[in-house]
Amino acid sequence: MARYFKEEDIDEFRECFYLFARSGNIKSLDELTVIMRSLGLSPTISELAGYIKQKGGKMTFAEFLEVMHIHSRVENLPKEVVDAFKAGDLNNKGTIPAKQLRHMLQNWGECLSSKEVDRIFREANVNNNSMVRYEDFIKICCAPVPDYY
Repeated sequence: MARYFKEEDIDEFRECFYLFARSGNIKSLDELTVIMRSLGLSPTISELAGYIKQKGGKMTFAEFLEVMHIHSRVENLPKEVVDAFKAGDLNNKGTIPAKQLRHMLQNWGECLSSKEVDRIFREANVNNNSMVRYEDFIKICCAPVPDYY
């Protein structure tokens, strides 16, 4: 797996792995979830369950590196979201009016509440009357949030 990751990345993975998998093996879906999300990935529960099942219910560090490699190749959520914004950015300015972004967040997909959008805007330093650089906004929104079970 060293050919797929830089040495410093492997060191970070190892540190996180042994922080949460103290026995030297990942033995539960919760452990794998916390570890992968702590490392900045956003796998779904079904993806995580599949990885655990593939490895027979437990996972060594070497097997975990293999899973990290497989999953990191299929996931690039920030890029996918930025590409969606670019498709609607006819002038290629890289910005969107905050009011339009608010409307999208409150009325498309899972429809966030006004309070949820307010919190996101506050975290991203977005003013309701400003233009938002969507690449910067997506980086902030896609930053991993720790899971606590």
